[in-house]
Amino acid sequence: MRAWTVPEPGTLQRTERDVPEPGPGEVLVRVLACGVCRTDLHVLDGDLPVHRPGVVPGHEIVGEVVAAGPDCLRRPGDRVGVAWLRGTCGACRFCRRGRENLCPRSVYTGWDADGGYAEFALGVDAFTYLLPEGLDVTSTAPLLCAGIIGYRSLRRADLPPGGRLGIWGFGGSAHLTAQIALAEGAELHVYTRSQEDRELALDLGAAWVGDSFDVGPSPLDAAICFAPAGDLVPAALERLDRGGTLAVAGIHLSDVPPLNHRRHLFQERELRSVTANTRADGEEFLTLAARLNLQVTTHEYPLDEADRALDDLRADRFAGAAVLIP
Repeated sequence: MRAWTVPEPGTLQRTERDVPEPGPGEVLVRVLACGVCRTDLHVLDGDLPVHRPGVVPGHEIVGEVVAAGPDCLRRPGDRVGVAWLRGTCGACRFCRRGRENLCPRSVYTGWDADGGYAEFALGVDAFTYLLPEGLDVTSTAPLLCAGIIGYRSLRRADLPPGGRLGIWGFGGSAHLTAQIALAEGAELHVYTRSQEDRELALDLGAAWVGDSFDVGPSPLDAAICFAPAGDLVPAALERLDRGGTLAVAGIHLSDVPPLNHRRHLFQERELRSVTANTRADGEEFLTLAARLNLQVTTHEYPLDEADRALDDLRADRFAGAAVLIP
């Protein structure tokens, strides 16, 4: 099968591999679409430490089960989603509390195990999402990480009903999160350097758009930073109203400059990180996405052009999300 691998940080290599065979609790999935996530860039660039040398990136997989190992509920022909969280221990104190995203032994698709930049991929049966037939595979792929992580970030930001939400960065995850917040009655303010992203935000219903360091018209009740730039954290905290919360959505963030207690944290402003997601997050979000009929802005690339898709993502050459189609 055709696949892309990361033999060493900074190198993306096109190769041919044998189709893998599913073991106990695993399903073999024919990849129909795979979203291109900024986390894939972090794996490629070495921002995340190497967990599996020569890994196949990609963790927003929509596919069809073609074979199942022992002890699986999924069956050949099922349409499934394979996402970032690939497995947890199920026994630690975090798993027992329903916070499996914090499991110390958690493993991830496209980092610890080969992902979806290929024609076939293995998924763990218990961590796949059963998807309905007839869905649009291109628009569904970004939901499996960009959508789920954005949903968890929104909940971590603790936005009050009818509150004012600020979003920094407006890529694949942010444009989905924004639609949920708007549907729930939020007033949306978007901070981004990209004119194309500002236009998309306004089309979706943003009340205000501006540059990442603009002051904005009003204090914010909550904020989410999707951009992996630590220097945006103080800027976002300064724009929070009393009691506001900033959630940092990414798995990687450049260094945060020193914070000033009175300017950035006083009056019970909060700074929270977001770490992966639980399966419950995924189930809740996918149900909500279907009910709200989220508008997913996508750009298709052939699998053979995964390198171009990542380059375009790095350079912010498109609004929304890129999707590889084998």
